[in-house]
Amino acid sequence: MTIKHDRVVELDNAVIRFAGDSGDGMQLTGNLFSDSTAIAGNDFATFPDYPSEIRAPQGTVSGVSGFQIHFGKIDIHTSGDLADVLVAMNPASLKANMRWITEEAIIIVDTDAFIEKNLTKAGYDSDPLKDRSLAGHLVVRAPITSLTREAVKELHIDNKSAQKSKNMFALGMIFYMFNRDCKGTHEFFETKFKKNPLVVQSNQKVLTAGYHFAHTIEAFANTFTIKPASLEKGTYRNVTGNLATAWGLLAAAERSGRKLFLGSYPITPASEILQEIARHKQFSAIAFQAEDEIAGIVSTIGASFAGAVPITSTSGPGLSLKSEALGLAVMTELPLVVVNVQRGGPSTGLPTKSEQSDLNQALFGRNGEAPLIVMAAQSSSDCFYSAYRAVKISLEHMTPVILLTDGSLANGSEVFRIPKVADLPDITPPIVKANDPDFKPYRRDPEKLNRRWAIPGTEGLRHRIGGLEKENGSGNVSH
Repeated sequence: MTIKHDRVVELDNAVIRFAGDSGDGMQLTGNLFSDSTAIAGNDFATFPDYPSEIRAPQGTVSGVSGFQIHFGKIDIHTSGDLADVLVAMNPASLKANMRWITEEAIIIVDTDAFIEKNLTKAGYDSDPLKDRSLAGHLVVRAPITSLTREAVKELHIDNKSAQKSKNMFALGMIFYMFNRDCKGTHEFFETKFKKNPLVVQSNQKVLTAGYHFAHTIEAFANTFTIKPASLEKGTYRNVTGNLATAWGLLAAAERSGRKLFLGSYPITPASEILQEIARHKQFSAIAFQAEDEIAGIVSTIGASFAGAVPITSTSGPGLSLKSEALGLAVMTELPLVVVNVQRGGPSTGLPTKSEQSDLNQALFGRNGEAPLIVMAAQSSSDCFYSAYRAVKISLEHMTPVILLTDGSLANGSEVFRIPKVADLPDITPPIVKANDPDFKPYRRDPEKLNRRWAIPGTEGLRHRIGGLEKENGSGNVSH
């Protein structure tokens, strides 16, 4: 139900989809709107959607990049199904997204892009802005490209450079449409591009021009507002699933009193976990970029033997390569957390598309009987708590754990209430004390059945470990 107040319509929630060529900056546009949404106090969830190719064919449907955000004053659990507002920067992005919008959706288009060459590339036989195929939708026709050039004319920027800011013109229009303040985004430009004042000025001018254009043309019968969500008191921020996963791992290492070691090979869509861990050397975290997937997990098993919180991150094809070493971790009964950010497969498959298809591999993808714990995160923000629980279970029970997330959770973002590390559950690794007279490397806890963790170099705890079958208690090789 909506309430009208002087041409401002109050909504419970809304879904916006930004779409354009893979070089049009739709991901940045969506992220900046997400930041403004967080500042506005709304709950939200996002879904980035982009091609797997570094530079997909320009102007084609296969080269369309999109970013969807679902936000509201109510609890938001998904990025939404059909968009209420579509920003289409070219004909291909319009064609690719018509099935993902509501029947009454508002469509904002860059009319400068709707030329014969682009229409042909997109597979149109006629101009959708003229053939009434968009009947039923409010179509806001804006010459975004030419107005962007006009906005920065006094800065004497060449046309090619000027057009790089056209996504900010579209963002300015959306800011007006949803009664958002441009101040926070202006401050972002000043921080992000502080070494290049010209880029700061051009983006600020274009954003403001888009806002004023939307106000001047009066194309919208109403603007919209969404009141803040009723969120629990605390400190909040916008986080992606990969960022939340990395933070959960760091928090678990802090609570366990052990240093974190992450041995990984970069792979889409898991690479950001490695990148984020590498930023936090102040927590004594070690990020090792291995030469391949096998080196990533084997180095992590070595770090586990040495007493670190052992993490390796990957995606589907990488999990296949790690399967032999996972069996070694099971046999040695060492803690290990494998974060598998699932993507479309098989083989290289669909690196930038989400697919939850690795459960069978996670459960049974090892030779012999090699059971381990498999967990799955349920949302982008839950990646923090799932990562924390995975470490706790792995350390306390001396067993490998596979944590399943996916590309949608990893790249999507949500409002996240930052917890106090001290309020998180205790993590108590079963570490053997020096010169324990009752120590045997594979003597088990009578309740948990796990062995204890004998850190190399600890006096009186010399022992043998390996992949061969062994006796219970002593750990001697047993055939």
